[in-house]
Amino acid sequence: MRAGRFRDERGQVVPLVAVVVVLVGVLCLALGRLGGSAATVTRAHTAADAAALAGAAGGEGAARSLAVANGGRVVTYREVDGEVEVVVAVADATARATARRDGGAPPGRPLR
Repeated sequence: MRAGRFRDERGQVVPLVAVVVVLVGVLCLALGRLGGSAATVTRAHTAADAAALAGAAGGEGAARSLAVANGGRVVTYREVDGEVEVVVAVADATARATARRDGGAPPGRPLR
């Protein structure tokens, strides 16, 4: 293959490899952000589940401490009829979880 095919009108070699590398880099960044946001949502759900269980066992202080330990913060904490409901925010994602004080699963939520 002749090098002339990759020259512009001034006779300079067109940096085709550089263009490809930049495009691949942009694609990697875009995919990384999508994967990062999915990981953030998963982390928020994990933090909410842990905080709800801690709240059911040890109260609001325990829920807040466990949410912080998982990289989040408690947005809402409430107790109704032996059930603790917690909303936790992690970065730009929020998740809600509930747990029963008696150790059972909340109504309508299967055990995992």
